[in-house]
Amino acid sequence: MSRPFLKMNGLGNDFVVVEARSLPFEPTPDEVRALARREGGIGCDQVISIAPGGADMPLIRFWNADGDEVGACGNGSRCVAWLLMEATGSDAVSFETRGGQLQAWRAGDMKVSVDMGPPRLRWDEIPLAEEMDTRGIELQVGPIDAPLLHTPGCVSMGNPHVVFFVADIETAPVREVGPLIEHHMLFPEGVNVGFAQIRARDHIRLRVWERGAGLTKACGTGACAALVAAARRGLTDRRATLELDGGELVIEWRETDNHVIMTGPVAMEFQGRLP
Repeated sequence: MSRPFLKMNGLGNDFVVVEARSLPFEPTPDEVRALARREGGIGCDQVISIAPGGADMPLIRFWNADGDEVGACGNGSRCVAWLLMEATGSDAVSFETRGGQLQAWRAGDMKVSVDMGPPRLRWDEIPLAEEMDTRGIELQVGPIDAPLLHTPGCVSMGNPHVVFFVADIETAPVREVGPLIEHHMLFPEGVNVGFAQIRARDHIRLRVWERGAGLTKACGTGACAALVAAARRGLTDRRATLELDGGELVIEWRETDNHVIMTGPVAMEFQGRLP
C-alpha cells in the first residue's frame, strides 16, 4: 500500500517526512535514493520518519540522499518538532533521535527552537582517525608552503563536522573541496564540511557540503558546529546569526548548561503519497 508523506523545508533544506508510528517504514538505501532524486523522484536532501520510540516519545530517523541513515539533522528536527506540536496543540515537545534525545519549543509563527544538546569536542567523539586538538586539526588543502585552507575546527552535533574559516565565502572552493574532505581518511565515518566567513562577532556567513547530500541551502547541525568552532577560537561570541544560502538561523551555545540552541523557520511545501 502507498502511504502519505509531507514535503517540508527549513531554509530550503528540504525533507520528505513519513509517519511510521502505525505502519513501519524501513526503506532500503536504493528506495531512499529514489525518493530523494530530483529528477524522477520526489526530490529532497533527507528522508525522515516519525517512528515509535521509548518513554512515550517518538523516534525520529534521518536518511541522507545517498541512502545512509544518520544520527542527526537540525533543520529536519525543527520541521518534525513543528508537526508534533501542531498535532498535539502543545508549545513544546520532546523526541528521540539516533544522536540523542532533543527538546523543542515554539519561537513564533512557523518558527521553532531546538535544544541540540552539548557539542561533542573530543577527537574520538567526532570521530577522528587519530588524536588531535579539535580546536584546529592538522589538515590543509593546497600547497604545503601556501595552503588554500588549513587548521579547521571539528565538532560533533550528533554527526561529524569540520569547519574551515575563510576570508571570502563567495570565492571559497566549496564544491571542489567539499567532496574531497567528506571522504578523507581522517574521518572514518565521513564528515560534513563547513566553510565559514566571520563577518562580525555575532554574524557568520556559512556554506556546508553535507555528508551524503552535497551542497545544501542550509545545514542546521552545520550552523551549530560553525558557531561552536568559531567561539572556541575566540572569533565570535557564543550567540550569533548564521547566514546560510537559504536564510538565517540564530545559534546560541549556552554557558549555563553547555547546550546549543538553534532557532529558525520551518515551511510546509505539499503533501502526497509515496510511489
